[in-house]
Amino acid sequence: MNVWKIVGGVFGGALILAIGLLIGHFGISKTSEAPSWVKDLSKDVDEAFIQEFMKEVSSDNIREHLRKLSMSPHMATTKGDEDLVKMILNQWKDPKFGLDDAKEERYDVYLSFPKADQPNNVRVVTSGGEQKFKSRLTEESLTADQSDPDVVKPYAAYAPSGVPKGKLVYANQGKMSDFETLNKTIDLRGTIAIVRYGGAGRSAKAINAAKFGVIGLIVYTDPKDINDGYASKSQTYPNSWYMPPSGVERGSYVEDFGDLLTPYYPAKNFSYRINENDIKGRPPIPTQPIGFEDAEELICQLNGPEADNSWQGGLSCKYNIGPGFRPDGKFNDSSDVQVNVYNYAEVKSSANVMGIIRGSVEPDRYIMYGNHRDSWVHGAIDPSSGTAVMLEITRVLGTKVKAGKWRPRRTIIFGSWGAEEFGLIGSTEFSEDYYSKLRDRTAVYINVDISVFANATLRAQGTPPVQNVIFTAAKQVKTPVSASLSVYDNWIRYFNRTSTIYNGLIPQLGTLGAGSDYAPFLHYLGISCMDLAYTYDRSKTSARIYPAYHTAFDTFDYTDKHIDPGFTSHQAVARTAGNVLLRLADSLILPLGPRDYLETLENYYKTAETQFSAQLTNRGISLVPLKNAIARYQKFSDELDKTISELKDAKETPLRVRMINDQLMLLERAFINHFAFPDKLYYSHVIWASRSSSIVTFPGIADAYAMAISTGLQKDWDQVHHHITVAATAVDNAASTLETAASV
Repeated sequence: MNVWKIVGGVFGGALILAIGLLIGHFGISKTSEAPSWVKDLSKDVDEAFIQEFMKEVSSDNIREHLRKLSMSPHMATTKGDEDLVKMILNQWKDPKFGLDDAKEERYDVYLSFPKADQPNNVRVVTSGGEQKFKSRLTEESLTADQSDPDVVKPYAAYAPSGVPKGKLVYANQGKMSDFETLNKTIDLRGTIAIVRYGGAGRSAKAINAAKFGVIGLIVYTDPKDINDGYASKSQTYPNSWYMPPSGVERGSYVEDFGDLLTPYYPAKNFSYRINENDIKGRPPIPTQPIGFEDAEELICQLNGPEADNSWQGGLSCKYNIGPGFRPDGKFNDSSDVQVNVYNYAEVKSSANVMGIIRGSVEPDRYIMYGNHRDSWVHGAIDPSSGTAVMLEITRVLGTKVKAGKWRPRRTIIFGSWGAEEFGLIGSTEFSEDYYSKLRDRTAVYINVDISVFANATLRAQGTPPVQNVIFTAAKQVKTPVSASLSVYDNWIRYFNRTSTIYNGLIPQLGTLGAGSDYAPFLHYLGISCMDLAYTYDRSKTSARIYPAYHTAFDTFDYTDKHIDPGFTSHQAVARTAGNVLLRLADSLILPLGPRDYLETLENYYKTAETQFSAQLTNRGISLVPLKNAIARYQKFSDELDKTISELKDAKETPLRVRMINDQLMLLERAFINHFAFPDKLYYSHVIWASRSSSIVTFPGIADAYAMAISTGLQKDWDQVHHHITVAATAVDNAASTLETAASV
């Protein structure tokens, strides 16, 4: 049965509901007792049920889920991935604790793989062809996990095949500024560059390099960036959480998300596909990741001037920039570096697993909860920590549904997305496939990808309207370290800011980029989103992410011993995310806060005014329309707050509740403009679109202003005016959305 059949099948019930709502609103005497069915329609979230749910979330169950999920490598579309599709389907269809329905949604997607019989590698060769060095083909076997025959050998997905050879240069993080610096003193044409992860996106490093004539790229993770400088075997896994010297970070080297051949359309067998040569954002040159022990062999032999202090890393030498090797080192100065890449592309069938719990009152309104399923290797943390949490949440809720003890007000849809690691493919194809339905009916999307980076504190990211519901949930969950300390009170110790709306210090809600499956729902559909996880104490480590990220060491053993012994942080995330989910699914009035957007809008405006107003005034361009739109937004968000407050005291309000909820749901859509950023695939959110400028304000205005300052051309200043209009119109539309709700 199609997942949507259940929802569609009850849609007729929604029509009956609407009639009932009208009768409930207009046909009941204000002096008589309302019928029980009207009371059911007006029922609010059950706080006792939330407490019961949280009590039943088991850390032992989450641990067992994770053990099963990470037993084998499960890269997208491989046997390991397909085995997990069956496992999740079976759980969601279980007669005792399953959901109302579950099924696969398959797409034929464009993926990139290394040749198993011809592993990618990096070599040092003399002018006579003698091999002096060859990088590891696989990571060192420190536990039995690394010896699994299904462990994919390190590679850069979507990098082209080729065997370029040239003199080696060190280019720091591969940013444009890094190559510009090198290019002042070195002719980069025909060279091979080695760069560190961080500072720029994976694909951007290769694209930047190619612009300067570099013909091959090597990428590694520096111990300074991931291991707090620790690099010896005795200091790294399995003796600690730090990446071992042979660890290699795999990854997708693309700038855009979704299936690369079917932008804006679901990748089905009948879909039109663009030519592979027309794909943008892929590395134009062969690229290969290596471990830092191999990187040390290369970097520590480089000739040339010493790199700037800001370019120095954690290897056992001073970093020189090249080109080529020292004449007195292990490799003579005539030796070249050769990058050997044998990747190939293939269209393969990838599955999303979708589960559903039907809503009892508003079945045509959806709360979505998702995480991807695929990993690069065993993926215990990324993504299985999130999937283990999701499976425990669905187990508890499924048990209640099957026992007839609970049913949500709104429909809950769970998604186990496929092929996320290759570029958020499963979630993007789903958002394209059901674009209209999701746009019109989805209130919020909750993403829990890596649920536990480390065990210090909650880290929440999201759009402003979801802020308060996360606060409410976090206050009710206790931390793993103390039964007297809430997740909220612990969170505020690590990440906080001063809020004018809340009149004091509150936890810092991070912003969302495009790093996980919330991206298509936020940037393309305009759905309010959040991403929840536990993370580390940044005062104790400078690691840019947990050290085993995307390596063969991201295993159950690593998680069990070094990330979350006892799985109590996983439990805290499950309780917090589940608490949020229940509030969104069961609350009479959607617990979304439009006023919380005001601080973002005002801060963006103040920054734009401070940074841009002088130049804009000189050119007759005004920010006043944007200022007026924000003032109007403030007026109607205040009025809506008052309306909701008064509504909570009323007895017969089903119709008014429905109308207000729809405006709350649609607020985020008001910021969507599919024509605002024609050069940015999927990015349509006027507030949260990607931004090249370092100035934190409306992204369209910031980038257009930077271009205009750079060129001085009138057409570019016209684009600044254009993007001020885009932003002002979006904010004004959002204000109008709130005005409709406030005046119900």
